[in-house]
Amino acid sequence: MKTEFKHLQAAHCENGVTTNLLRSVGVETLTEPLAFGIGSGLFFVYIPLLKINKGPAIAFRTLPGHIFKRTCKSLNIEVVRKKFSNKEMAAKFLDSCLEAGQPVGCQVGVYYLTYFPKEYRFHFNAHNLIVYGSEGDNYLISDPVMENVTTLSKYELERVRFAKGPLAPNGQLYYPKENTTVTTEQIKNAIKSGIKRNVRDMLSIPGPIAGVSGIAYTGKRIKQWKNKLGQQKAGLYLAQLVRMQEEIGTGGGGFRYIYGAFLQEAHAFHPIDELMDISKIFTQAGDRWRSAAVQAAGIYKGRIGSQADFDVMGDYLLEIAEIEKKAFQALGKIKWNS
Repeated sequence: MKTEFKHLQAAHCENGVTTNLLRSVGVETLTEPLAFGIGSGLFFVYIPLLKINKGPAIAFRTLPGHIFKRTCKSLNIEVVRKKFSNKEMAAKFLDSCLEAGQPVGCQVGVYYLTYFPKEYRFHFNAHNLIVYGSEGDNYLISDPVMENVTTLSKYELERVRFAKGPLAPNGQLYYPKENTTVTTEQIKNAIKSGIKRNVRDMLSIPGPIAGVSGIAYTGKRIKQWKNKLGQQKAGLYLAQLVRMQEEIGTGGGGFRYIYGAFLQEAHAFHPIDELMDISKIFTQAGDRWRSAAVQAAGIYKGRIGSQADFDVMGDYLLEIAEIEKKAFQALGKIKWNS
């Protein structure tokens, strides 16, 4: 069983799955930045009570599945999404999709992905890939973060589809229900709604842990980590931040660059000069996130580690919070022409 499917590499897994699946049903104009922006993918949240790999949960993007869901909803594309408690039923449903020529997106755990380099395999259950066919006992896999297509055995695919732990995928798969045509006007409207939703999510969520407030809150907490947690545990927490920032998809800096690219592409649909200007601010934020990652790496690798070094790290995030606040406030003031 093999469908006609074109693999396109992407910077981030869910962006790539969204773009590739929608292109497979006729939405040829969709790009990775457009999918990310229409899906309001840019986010930040710090949840100290939820632990992943013994560190606090930190995310630089919206919840898994939301980019695909929001993009499809904005473009009026009906979606099929299934979760399973029974592994045999999950495999049977997947096979029926492939027999019908339907490639499907799957949420999986990273730890047992055999084609990933070992240093990138750890317990993280929000990775996305596409299964587009099977040959014998192997499934044909299009993982957007990989340069080429690959395969997983039936056992290997089942193992990652039913990985245990936080964000357990429970065999989840999803796909657009049918071929469709998307108009330029639909994309224009989807861009506007995606930006407005992202402005709301980054500026208006109550509490201190999410959006630009969450970035500033995390920066302040980092300044306290050395004294409260001790050098070793504080270093592990910073390692967790960098792992989530730089190794899971595109992380903090990369997502900001993609959002900047989205605003540049949005300008082709909405020729408003402010979009290009604000795009540069997000590039600036991305640069600061990368500098923060270097600082954090220096601490957890033991090259630096004084209180002053933790203060510098915290100040990076406080500066980033102000940069992103400025960018989203400017987006919120845009007067749309149509």
